[in-house]
Amino acid sequence: MKTVELMVRSTCGSCERVAAQIAPVVAEHGAQLVLRDVDADPELAAEYGDRVPVVVIDGEEFACWEVDNDDLAAELSA
Repeated sequence: MKTVELMVRSTCGSCERVAAQIAPVVAEHGAQLVLRDVDADPELAAEYGDRVPVVVIDGEEFACWEVDNDDLAAELSA
């Protein structure tokens, strides 16, 4: 099972939008979606700063700010 992490921050409206957008795609492909608040972890805050939302699949950065559902589906099918 693939793990899709979405790096977010609680004050980020785009983060909420992207989470809602990708959740059905992730579920359809049997992957796990984990939301990670970068402000709760100093290492994540240092790495991602204001670059949220960021999609990370199995530890590899996949997309930043905008996500194409077709590209995400293809990556999760690979």
